[in-house]
Amino acid sequence: MTLAIDFGTSNTVVTRWNAATQQPEVLSLGDLSWQPGDQPPLVPSLIYVDDAATAAVTVGQSVRDRGHIVDDARYFQQFKRGIGSTVQGFMPTLDGHPLSFETLGQWFLTALLSQAKQQDPDLNDLVFTVPVDSFETYRKWLTGVCQSLSVNQVRLLDEPTAAALGYGLRGNETVLVVDFGGGTLDLSLVQLTASPTRQPLGFVLKWGKTPLQSSAQRVQTAQVLAKAGEALGGADIDNWLAAHFAQHQALPITPLTLRLIERLKIRLSSSPSAQESYFDDETLESYDLALTRQGFEALLQEQGLFQRLDARLDQVLQQARRQGLSPGNIDAVLLVGGSAQIPAIQAWLCEQFEPSKVKLERPFTAVAEGALQLQRGLDLKDFLYHSYGIRYWDRRQNRHGWHAIIPSGQPYPMSDPVELMLGASVERQPSIELVIGELSDGDTRTEIFFDGGQLVTRQQPGEQMVKPLNDSDSARTVATLTPPGFPGSDRVRVDFRVDGQRRLRLTVDDLLTGETLIDDVAVVELS
Repeated sequence: MTLAIDFGTSNTVVTRWNAATQQPEVLSLGDLSWQPGDQPPLVPSLIYVDDAATAAVTVGQSVRDRGHIVDDARYFQQFKRGIGSTVQGFMPTLDGHPLSFETLGQWFLTALLSQAKQQDPDLNDLVFTVPVDSFETYRKWLTGVCQSLSVNQVRLLDEPTAAALGYGLRGNETVLVVDFGGGTLDLSLVQLTASPTRQPLGFVLKWGKTPLQSSAQRVQTAQVLAKAGEALGGADIDNWLAAHFAQHQALPITPLTLRLIERLKIRLSSSPSAQESYFDDETLESYDLALTRQGFEALLQEQGLFQRLDARLDQVLQQARRQGLSPGNIDAVLLVGGSAQIPAIQAWLCEQFEPSKVKLERPFTAVAEGALQLQRGLDLKDFLYHSYGIRYWDRRQNRHGWHAIIPSGQPYPMSDPVELMLGASVERQPSIELVIGELSDGDTRTEIFFDGGQLVTRQQPGEQMVKPLNDSDSARTVATLTPPGFPGSDRVRVDFRVDGQRRLRLTVDDLLTGETLIDDVAVVELS
């Protein structure tokens, strides 16, 4: 069985392919799931650590049902946002064991997949969706979690690209997906083409004890034309509202009050005003939280939400224009994620595009349902969102710098490698070391930090952020020099290329001896 999982900041969606109906279906994972209104079952991305020593945890809706949403060091929400970040020092030590966001994420996904395996022991393949702006460290962590679960294959797909497929994008249509969830804002321009012939995809679906052949259908190619994203989501909006009520009504900010504020925000999507009441049984104080949709939208404006939306949309449209596409070439705008249900977000998009093109039909399930297409014969043509470079010593600045070798926007697999000549830097140098780094753009960066016990984000003016990918003693050395190298001349030629699995591969030729020291070896996986 193949599962597609949209691991979200607020909610997680799990889907599988129904061989009988030839349609994706959302799984209900027992007491881990809840079903809001007429929406499919969702798993709240919540975790309560019962015993850190034994990794005993309560996850999903069970956390709410057991009353664990309290101001307690064992309760965690929004932990996905911290995975791969630099705020680990703020995490507590429980039962003698230090925690990290990565540990919490692993425990959450392990519990979720264990429940799924109880429902179908034939689980062997996973497709995870990831935010556009995620760094390789997050993707590598996710792959490592799945490897510990002994599944056969793990595949990753950008969330907005999956959403386009989940909405049923048809051949030769160009669609802009705006995925605005609990923790990220992702935009992706996707085009899907279909071959003129029909042929079986050859994908075997195991349903019960009877293997079934998937039905013949057109071979599809999804081409990602442009994409942009940042760490901005519904959790930030909740924090803005919490700060508003703390300032005007002295409301204490706790997990419980944040839950009430989230409910207030959700109600404002369908009503012009909303109200929630809160009683503090310790101080015996009561609070009546009331807000109009007009006041809510004024708060979003004050916090600069629409300026940030404009910036990300401009980034995508600029990429599109370089390929000869204008906003008029976009056939549909698909909204995904809980935050996309905010009327002001929909109104903003209707100002940018014809209202008839803006669609909000599958806000919670499109991403996970679309990800299943990877297992059904989809040919995905994508490009690298970040650029990549090698580290060097800048003598003028007396510090390390980074030399870009593969630019952002590079399609993969690459047909032609990038060539670089390198020489020895010291006498009798025994080997060539390369540190590969993932480079963000320098316009702005999003800082993740704690404020009042809550994980929040803020925009900072730009300075390029770099994530080294192989900066360890065992990974830096790419080739041994025999005889040793001496400064003064080029010693090796290095060819860099990216293969179809998004892996950076190196070929190193020794210019002195004429030998090939390494031949097309994968050194890191890129995002």
